[in-house]
Amino acid sequence: MADLSLEQLSEWIHNSPTPFHVVANATFELENHGFSEMKRYDSELPDCGYIRVDGSLIAWRIGTSQGSLRLVGAHTDSPNLRIQPNPDIAHSGWSQLGIEIYGGVLLNSWLDRDLGIAGRIVTSDGDVQLFNIAEPLARVPQLAIHLDREISDRGLLLDRYQHMNPIWGTQTPGFIEWLSARTKSTDIAAFDAHLFDLYRPSLLGADSSLFCSARLDNQLSCWSAISALIHSNRSDHTQIVILSDHEEVGSDSVTGAGGTLLEEVLVLLSNKFQWSLGQSFDKRRSSWCLSADNAHAVHPNYTERHDPKHAPRPNDGPALKLNGNQRYATSARGAAHIRSVAKRYNVPLQTFVSKNNMPCGSTIGPITATKLGIEAIDIGVPQLSMHSARELCGADDPMHLTQLMKIFLQD
Repeated sequence: MADLSLEQLSEWIHNSPTPFHVVANATFELENHGFSEMKRYDSELPDCGYIRVDGSLIAWRIGTSQGSLRLVGAHTDSPNLRIQPNPDIAHSGWSQLGIEIYGGVLLNSWLDRDLGIAGRIVTSDGDVQLFNIAEPLARVPQLAIHLDREISDRGLLLDRYQHMNPIWGTQTPGFIEWLSARTKSTDIAAFDAHLFDLYRPSLLGADSSLFCSARLDNQLSCWSAISALIHSNRSDHTQIVILSDHEEVGSDSVTGAGGTLLEEVLVLLSNKFQWSLGQSFDKRRSSWCLSADNAHAVHPNYTERHDPKHAPRPNDGPALKLNGNQRYATSARGAAHIRSVAKRYNVPLQTFVSKNNMPCGSTIGPITATKLGIEAIDIGVPQLSMHSARELCGADDPMHLTQLMKIFLQD
C-alpha cells in the first residue's frame, strides 16, 4: 500500500464530480491493473473483470471453488443540486437555472460557492458522452444581512424551491443550447447535469492532520475499495467490489443496491464454478460483505449529540457501525470477525453507536444482507459536515480504511 497516497484520493475526487465520473475513474484504474470489462452476460466471466452500468460498477477477482465470497460495497452518489430538464429562468435581469435537490443536502453549505457543471448527455441513438466543465459557471447567492436582519436571532431559513436556484449570468443562452455548444453535440435527447463545488481537496490544520473535500461521503470509500481490490493478493476467496448509485435516495433503482446487478454477477459466478443451488446458498452463508459508508465523528461544538462511549475521533481508524434496530447490518458475529482481522494486522478500529435520541441513517449493508443472504458489516471513516458541499475527515483514516479493506478481501 506504500504507493497509495492522499494525492491520489484528491485527484480521484477532483475528477469525479458525478457518479458517472466515479465509474469512469474506477474503470481507468482497473484497466491499468489488468482487469477487463465484461460487456455481455453470455460471454465468459473474466478472471479479473468488471461490469459497469451508468453510475454503478462491479469488479472482481475470482478465487477457487473451495473459497467463499469477500465483498466490499460503497456508493457513488452524494447529495447535490441537479439541473432540471427545462431549467431556464429569467427573472429581474438575472439568468437562473432551475434545480432539483438530490438527497439530504445541507442547503446552507451550497451558498456563495463557485459551481461547475458536470454530467452526461444521451443522444437520440443512445450514445452517452460525459462532460465536466470545471469553471465558475453558477452561484447560489445568499440574501444580504441588511435585507434579513432577523437571521442572527431566528437562524437561516431556506425554501428548497424559492431560494436555491443558482444565478449563471444576465443574458445567457438557453441551457441546452449552451450545453450543445460546450459538448460539441448537436443531438442531445436527454442529459444529467450536476452542479459541483470547484474547490480542490486539501489538507487542513496547522499540523496538516485533516483532509477537506467535496463528496467524501462516499467517494472516499469508493476509492479505498478499488485501491484495495487492485492491491490485494489472490486467495481462495472470490473478491468483489460493488459501487452502487442512488444510496442517498434509498437505493431502489436499476443501478442501486436494491437492484439486481450484484445478484446477476453472483449467479454467473455460481455457474462458472458449477455450484448446485444448495451449494450456492451455502457459499453465501459463509461469505462476508463489508459495507463502507462514512460515519459521524464526534463534533467538538456539539458533543451532546454523541454517545460518549461510542463517539469516533479523527485519525483513530475507521468506525465499526452498530445499530440494534438494523439501520446498520453489523451483528455481534460480524463485529468479532472484523475486529479480529483489524487486530491481526494492526489496523486501528473504533466503534460507533448512535445516541438513543439521535436516530441514525442507514447504508447499503442491510439491503445487501436482506437481498442476498450474505452477512454484512458496516464501517466508515469518521467525518464532520456530512452532506455538506465540503466535508472533513482525518488525513490518516483513508489509508487505514484502504488497508482494512485489503486484508478483509484476502484474509
